[in-house]
Amino acid sequence: MKSKEAVVYIVEDDASFRKSVERLIRAVGYKVETFGTANEFLTNADIRYPGCLLLDVRLPDSDGLSLQQTLKEKCSILPIVFMTGHGSLPMGIKAMKDGAVDFLAKPFNPEELLTAVREALDRNVNDAEDELEKDRINTLIKTLTPREKEVLRYVIAGKLNKQTAFELGTCEKTIKVHRSRIMKKTRVSSLAELVRLAQKADILPAG
Repeated sequence: MKSKEAVVYIVEDDASFRKSVERLIRAVGYKVETFGTANEFLTNADIRYPGCLLLDVRLPDSDGLSLQQTLKEKCSILPIVFMTGHGSLPMGIKAMKDGAVDFLAKPFNPEELLTAVREALDRNVNDAEDELEKDRINTLIKTLTPREKEVLRYVIAGKLNKQTAFELGTCEKTIKVHRSRIMKKTRVSSLAELVRLAQKADILPAG
């Protein structure tokens, strides 16, 4: 990943500290956007990927954990590195359980912060790729008819055409046709590929 492609967002109410972190991040080649409050970030941030968020735990209008939850509700894949001078162990545990990359206590070593930023950006690249793959798969799944989706659940359950036909009250030849169309529409060449595709689309095998 090229540094110039990444954006690091900083939400920190201490102007002096915010500026020093911004200088550090810019010095290694990343783009930076800074904000003094949670609301300012939510209102004005032009979120791009790859990117990550350096977030203070205590803010004038909110707290970092609340902003983390807000972003989660918005289905954001922006990874978060918390920075705090007032953090507690339970707070850190909660932040990490909710997906934070790191929870750094001020004052921290600059290299410690840069390591966390690199890890966050790497995670974001992987998450973004996963999102694109899910979108591609969901687009393929949408091309299936309701009946084909039904047959798909039996196919990925390992059911034979004869068994599927019996369960769905149709003939084996019809199931063979559906199965062939499913393979063609989802652009897979094997049952193993079809099973992986269905898993990524959260399609459960027939019971």
